[in-house]
Amino acid sequence: MRTPFLFPHDSIGGLKDLRDGQWSELTEAVANLPETHKDSLAFSLMMIRICGCLRCTNYKASLGCTICSQRAVRNSKAPDAALLRLFHRAQEEVSAFLANREEKLRQAA
Repeated sequence: MRTPFLFPHDSIGGLKDLRDGQWSELTEAVANLPETHKDSLAFSLMMIRICGCLRCTNYKASLGCTICSQRAVRNSKAPDAALLRLFHRAQEEVSAFLANREEKLRQAA
């Protein structure tokens, strides 16, 4: 059994039906991407922040990531538009990180 350290990609599918419209479309699209795709990484980063994975307690960990993330999304008072903004911000951060990493690798070569 593999225990995730942070929000796992395979928990994304369980979030699809929690909200309608753009949230459902986003989760479906990202769930079908490889876990190493930059949009998958951005979605995971967003969920790590929403769920508080860096402060995960034994209680939350015992629920499992899928249940915890479902509760976090279901209990969020944020409208879909706000969640989508969080995703886009995470996309920007992931893209900036990857670009910086590539630049450092080029300089080291």
